[in-house]
Amino acid sequence: MRNQRIFTATALLAALATTVTGCRDTQAGSVAADGTAAAPARSASPATAAGAAGATGGGAAAAGRSGLDDVRTLEDAQRYVRQWRAQCEDLSNAPTDSRLPLTDLTNVGRWGVTERGVCSDRVEDGELIFYMTSDMKAFQAGYKKRVRERIDAGDTDYGMMSRVFVGKHFAVTPTSTRTALELAKSDLRVLTCNPFFGVPRKYKKEKALVEHCVLSDWVGAENDEGSPNFDRPQQGPSGELGQPKQGTGGLAQAGSLAELKKLVHPNLVDCTNMYTDAESIGVRSIDYNPAVTDDDWRSWGIKDRAICGQLGGARRAHNLNWLSTVRDMKVLQTKARDAQQEDLKDGRLEATTAKLMLGGNVAVEATDPSVRFGLYQAQFLYLNCEPGFGAPSGYRVEKSLVDGCVLTNYEKDHPAAG
Repeated sequence: MRNQRIFTATALLAALATTVTGCRDTQAGSVAADGTAAAPARSASPATAAGAAGATGGGAAAAGRSGLDDVRTLEDAQRYVRQWRAQCEDLSNAPTDSRLPLTDLTNVGRWGVTERGVCSDRVEDGELIFYMTSDMKAFQAGYKKRVRERIDAGDTDYGMMSRVFVGKHFAVTPTSTRTALELAKSDLRVLTCNPFFGVPRKYKKEKALVEHCVLSDWVGAENDEGSPNFDRPQQGPSGELGQPKQGTGGLAQAGSLAELKKLVHPNLVDCTNMYTDAESIGVRSIDYNPAVTDDDWRSWGIKDRAICGQLGGARRAHNLNWLSTVRDMKVLQTKARDAQQEDLKDGRLEATTAKLMLGGNVAVEATDPSVRFGLYQAQFLYLNCEPGFGAPSGYRVEKSLVDGCVLTNYEKDHPAAG
């Protein structure tokens, strides 16, 4: 009996467990001093012992996430960031704490800041610095003034890679890029006041409380380990877009699903079992998910569609590949680009999501690298929308029909497939 959609708890946990790669970036902790005297030192009273516990976001999530409205104290702020996979141990509000940067962002008594704290992000070898404020507008105005002063002094790039996350009653500056990427998934927003900054496509853009600043969920990093920038074009093997320069090497063509099956079966895709009914096409498994994410696949420019493989039964579904004939290739590439770039906001594509392999008027969605290797030999190319993508000499990199993507037979995780 054919399985209906298989969405298992295992698959959901696997999706939640996917993390982005990153390395330490200390811009937030290396802000230059502005020459204003610090507030008088307070007694070194560490924050409550609850702040020193090592619990992480998993437990908080299980108990139900708290929102920004619930954050009123330094300990509340610690609990909030822990919900987003941020390590935050040994919380302290002591002005003399050695973990505080020598050139801090601001001090108690300025920008509406009522308390400052720091905790250790040991997993990422960094710190998170907190600023509790009674007036968030004053905080944002103070940061804007600092940015403009630095720009006027000649540092025109200052604040472009802002790590100042703001909520309603507090701000936090993580020194780790990876931790910043996790916090970007929360309701906190990155405050950027550099007038030359523009929020890249695919990211949230909201008004700040002061003019000429913006709030977003984009995390910049000089080492390209921050949020992907989809406004940056892809690169060919020699740095140009659209390789080779002289036309295309040709793409696979088929006039119908029957012709497409004949083209790929049995040497490339096992279509011994091929189904075209809606129930079968909608099958998913723990290991296989299509690149076409919408049940209404015709809205993706697809004319006819089929699935090949074992749909399930005594064993879970396996060897799944989706075949399509395409009536509007630009629509298909546009929809696939948007879905792929949304996934890439987390740093990498889900491993169980099939790659979209395109011919001239046909498409195959394949998860298995060995299947894709064969498809490359049959003149299919992968729609790659990864920012800054480049392929070594000898691989095909050709223009797609949509901005932000290329067609290629190079996979950095499986280079032999070229």
